[in-house]
Amino acid sequence: MGEAVSRGTILIVEDNKETAALLSAYLEREGFDTVAAANGRQGLDLAERHDPVLIVLDLMLPHVDGWEVCRQIRRTSDVPILMLSARGEAHERILGLTLGADDYVVKPFSPGEVVARVQTILRRARPGTAQWQGQLSWRELALDLGKRKVTLRGHAVSLTPSEYKLLQALMSAPGRIFLREELLSYLYPDGEAVTDRVVDVHIGNLRQKIEDDPSRPQYVLTARGLGYQFDDGDGQSEEGV
Repeated sequence: MGEAVSRGTILIVEDNKETAALLSAYLEREGFDTVAAANGRQGLDLAERHDPVLIVLDLMLPHVDGWEVCRQIRRTSDVPILMLSARGEAHERILGLTLGADDYVVKPFSPGEVVARVQTILRRARPGTAQWQGQLSWRELALDLGKRKVTLRGHAVSLTPSEYKLLQALMSAPGRIFLREELLSYLYPDGEAVTDRVVDVHIGNLRQKIEDDPSRPQYVLTARGLGYQFDDGDGQSEEGV
């Protein structure tokens, strides 16, 4: 009998040995290899050595906490990150997503839920968008990263710098919900004091240029009460602003 093909390595950064072992067992049953780190410093080291396809990251860690681990990883890598926390306050979730996490699960959780979240994140990390030679594309919309050019059905679309930045961010991760605060950081990286409604204005203008019917968008979708996401074919997003 031939050996099963691994679906990739998942790094689990969790100081609770029982939780880490349980997650490892469930993920390995789904065909993943796993490596585990008991503190943030070790997690950063293993992330560099193993090139994981995804990181499950607890926030309350010894030596280096999960927030800082996420910050450091995001400086050099876009590996998907699923955060775990015993605290479920909205501002904690917002901070995690703003730092670049792809999802956030509150303890206590079922291992099956974590596996399901992992599967979803990885599916979205390998989207239906074609990404080659610096191009993002979905259906009839294409964004050339090298030329900073957007086309719809082969015709050039003139976007403002802010509209282009928002579209690039959203198209780079189809299905992922970007909070308004996160999108603001793309527009104003120096932290200028502006209202998050600025994002809504730019999104509205962007939809006027790329959507056949801006009131029923097919590309830039609304995640009600949170922000926006680019269509990934799931059909689960809500319409409207």
